[in-house]
Amino acid sequence: MYFRIYGVTILLFLLPTLTFSLSQGQINSNSILVALLDSHYTEVAELVEKAMLLQTLENTVMNNNITIFAPRNEALERDLDPDFKRFLLEPRNLQSLQTLLLSHIVPKRIIKPEYLTGTGNPGRSNNPTRHRTLAPNHHLTLQSLNLTHWNVDSSRVMNPDSVTRPDGVIHGIDTLLIPRSVQDEFNRRRNLISIAAVKPEPSPEVDPRTHRLKKPAPASPAGSPPALPIYDAMAPGPSLAPAPAPGPGGPRHHFNGEKQVKDFIHTLLHYGGYNEMADILVNLTSLATEMGRLVSEGYVLTVLAPNDEAMAKLTTDQLSEPGSPEQIMYYHLIPEYQTEESMYNAVRRFGKVRYDTLRLPHKVTAQEADGSVKFGHGDTSAYLFDPDIYTDGRISVQGIDGVLFPPQEEDAGPVTRSKPAKVVVKQRRGKLLETACWMLGSFGQNSRFISCQ
Repeated sequence: MYFRIYGVTILLFLLPTLTFSLSQGQINSNSILVALLDSHYTEVAELVEKAMLLQTLENTVMNNNITIFAPRNEALERDLDPDFKRFLLEPRNLQSLQTLLLSHIVPKRIIKPEYLTGTGNPGRSNNPTRHRTLAPNHHLTLQSLNLTHWNVDSSRVMNPDSVTRPDGVIHGIDTLLIPRSVQDEFNRRRNLISIAAVKPEPSPEVDPRTHRLKKPAPASPAGSPPALPIYDAMAPGPSLAPAPAPGPGGPRHHFNGEKQVKDFIHTLLHYGGYNEMADILVNLTSLATEMGRLVSEGYVLTVLAPNDEAMAKLTTDQLSEPGSPEQIMYYHLIPEYQTEESMYNAVRRFGKVRYDTLRLPHKVTAQEADGSVKFGHGDTSAYLFDPDIYTDGRISVQGIDGVLFPPQEEDAGPVTRSKPAKVVVKQRRGKLLETACWMLGSFGQNSRFISCQ
């Protein structure tokens, strides 16, 4: 069958035999290697390309039929240990990856077992058979379970004859086949990493009072609050040094402060009306990073977030001084976990409540007013406007309608420097003179003496 287009004759029956180049050699477009790259076994095909095995497999296909036992994609995506997959993809472990993939390929054609019925030995197919793979010193054991199922080592063939080509066949299996040599290499690498990660221990200390070795402090249980106060864990200050970046999950690997801070900032943006607060935390200061580090280390925070209307009232003088945005925000961070309910119950019970802030030594005052919680005093007071914008057990964000400032010391009036008045010191009379004046006074004669007046 052929078509003639613009004087060119195309023979349709010759299309399957057109060849193209893979690497350096020429293979048929109907090859099993092309079928593997175009099949639904995408994870195995990607690993074959990363392991640079196309040239090796091309040379094998030119001389022999091959059988590929291809694991399903789920076996390499979800069921495989993440550490083991990371080990295979490291460039220094390329040989282990090649050995793993070559152990799934047999240099001969193996089709689904054909069971003999009537003549011959019908139980012959149940005997296990060993086949040499392309991996050095490695064999696969095939055994049929019944008329429909058969195993390859510890894996089951789920899709026999999934892809068939003149030079090979692909069988789908349910799990990855891991040679013993690759498993041993992975265990050796993992042990070396664990040994290299051991922290050096300091030399023992002697207690000068008892002349005995000091015992190390017992380890705190998992999830316990930090022993140091939050002020000791804070950075030296925004004007001195930026806060260090938080580690993955913090040193105790219980809290991901960086993720939680990002979550509450995104919540502020989606909630609306707090864009200025989010901009200061992320762009103008390093507070977002420092807050993430504190939460990762186990501390809790309550953020009093002024809305955009309140932030718009700030003057240029209040924000122009170095470190002033940080100092303003520090006064809105309470090192406690408070919700709208807990704060309202506190002010209802105790009247006025003073909360510590991260701006030492200032505290913020809260009291009940108009059925809500009022922070601050005088003209710089603010009401709890949007309660519980974000509460996750570590960070609590409460929206307020004003910017809070710590109370300043009252300025004393102008001091007038006047000339000091002359002070005349009255001399004290002795005991003998006082007795004489008393005796003269009894006779009415004390007026004659100046010392007695």
